Amino acid sequence: MPRSMNGSADGSTKTMGVLTIGGLVVVTAYTVALGSNGWLWFGWVVLGLITLAMVATRTS
Repeated sequence: MPRSMNGSADGSTKTMGVLTIGGLVVVTAYTVALGSNGWLWFGWVVLGLITLAMVATRTS
């Protein structure tokens, strides 16, 4: 894989990681302020799984 493509893959994985952590903060704040919403938590879990898949494919 050319170096430039690998660099962009690393960047997109880092972006997904930041979005996942940011999403956790937002969902937690929403839960504290307004009560739990199962769909928000489900969405965050899906986002986390996608991020983990990106990390796994990057390292292999």
